[in-house]
Amino acid sequence: MGELFEGAPAQLPEPMARGVALYRPIQEQPQPVRHVGGYEPFIGFCRGLGVPPAELAGDAVRLLRFLRQAAPDIVNDGALKNAAAVFAGNALARARADAEWKAYEGGAPTVGTEELQFEVDRLLDGLNNADDAAVEGLIAKVSDWARSAPDPPMTQPQPSSRRTDHSYVRPALRMDTYDTEAGTAISYGHRWGEDGPDPDSYSVTSHPERFAGLHVVARALIDHLVAVYDVEVIEDRALAADMMIEARDVVAAVGLTPRASDAAPLTFILTGFPGVVVHAGVLHDFAFPVCGCDACDETVLTQADRLERLVLSVAAGGYAERYPVGGRRWREYALTAFDGSGAESGKGDPGPIDEARLREAELRLKGVEGGWSPWPLRSH
Repeated sequence: MGELFEGAPAQLPEPMARGVALYRPIQEQPQPVRHVGGYEPFIGFCRGLGVPPAELAGDAVRLLRFLRQAAPDIVNDGALKNAAAVFAGNALARARADAEWKAYEGGAPTVGTEELQFEVDRLLDGLNNADDAAVEGLIAKVSDWARSAPDPPMTQPQPSSRRTDHSYVRPALRMDTYDTEAGTAISYGHRWGEDGPDPDSYSVTSHPERFAGLHVVARALIDHLVAVYDVEVIEDRALAADMMIEARDVVAAVGLTPRASDAAPLTFILTGFPGVVVHAGVLHDFAFPVCGCDACDETVLTQADRLERLVLSVAAGGYAERYPVGGRRWREYALTAFDGSGAESGKGDPGPIDEARLREAELRLKGVEGGWSPWPLRSH
């Protein structure tokens, strides 16, 4: 079936766990899945009606109109319905060079791009049950999406490998143990097996004090940055008002601004949770821990790793931002680890940010289109 879609058919990608941030080494980044197997019954169905499958595979709008007409004959046959959904997903992936299949833990697979994704398992039901106006609206959306040019990929920043006389060393963290009500030790970081978290654990945050060491790490990072780099330091809890996300119960706020206009500033907000929120550059905040609930099962050590990786990588010039991106005017960031161990990125709606601030950010980022520069070193 390779003549219909790109490459040989593959399995669905590995489901992404919800509530967990996975930081992969660059060489381990999975290849996008654009062609999934298992649509042969739909090929036979099309040929039985005298409809060339190749024409449907290459024209997502024509495929949707065909599925609208044929849906009553498809939805009552489970195997045929599944095959039609897979075929439709492959056709949608073929419609855009940046489209791919994604799978999520506990959810149905989707096909699309970061700006728009389609849940193909529900596509047939929608085409069968929706009224004509709703179907035409879907077809118009798919048509516009298919014609849109993908955004050019963001250049991955390359951190500097400069040597300094002052190395960062994580301070010793107190590692307390905690017990359940039954008296058994809680193995944070390893609480859940293959079946995943207890559903009730998503609404529970027990022993948040286990994250207190993040304040120690944040202070150590601030001291390191001040000792190594030429920066202006301001400590004022009023800095929390500049964050993109609301930081509650602010204990302390420290802003570090490198004395180089093309280097990204950092603001550290220490909260009473206890946790840390870091504002990096102009449009992105990073929370440590991300959530803190029992289901996410984060630990002070894993969050300290994330915090150090972000801060040291920004200072080394491994951080980049873009705004606006595409027709939806999203914000985007990319981070390359200071030690070359991996990379991450993110893109999304700016949210309820003041328009004046967005315009200011847009102008600022035009001057650092290749990524923020390494911080200037302190002269000794």
